[in-house]
Amino acid sequence: MNLEVINVEYLVVAMAAMILYLIYYVFTKDSEYNKNIRSVATVAEELNREIFYLKKQLGDTQAGIKKNTNRMSDDEIYQEVERTVYDMVKPISLSLKRLEESVLMIDEHVNSRISSLESGVKQISIPASIHGNDDEKIISLYKQGVSLETISKELHISKAEVEFVLKINKIK
Repeated sequence: MNLEVINVEYLVVAMAAMILYLIYYVFTKDSEYNKNIRSVATVAEELNREIFYLKKQLGDTQAGIKKNTNRMSDDEIYQEVERTVYDMVKPISLSLKRLEESVLMIDEHVNSRISSLESGVKQISIPASIHGNDDEKIISLYKQGVSLETISKELHISKAEVEFVLKINKIK
């Protein structure tokens, strides 16, 4: 019987130790849960505070927008744009008119120069030495193999005139 009492005592002590361990475990977990709940509560509180400030800012912004109802009408905007565009285009228009006048003056000057050049060219005559007979002589001498310098000396004309006659007749 003694043995049974000792086994029962050990059993009671083991059970008491187990119960104490379970109580310790429950209190430990409870304190961890409390910490987590407190941190969640703190975050929720900060979010509520932030929402409050945001709502307040939204209200202030809406009140400011309502105060600024002095906006321009569509017609006023159109007139302002028209004025601005006119102010920007006016100097450009004046510059274009001046440029057009300058171009017309240059055109008149160029036309007068062209007409004076044309009249000058009409007064220039073809050299007397270049005639049909000289052309035939130049061509025949060139076909005989006589050099351009020799032909020009022999006919008493410039080398350029000899080349001109040959080019006109498509020989050189």
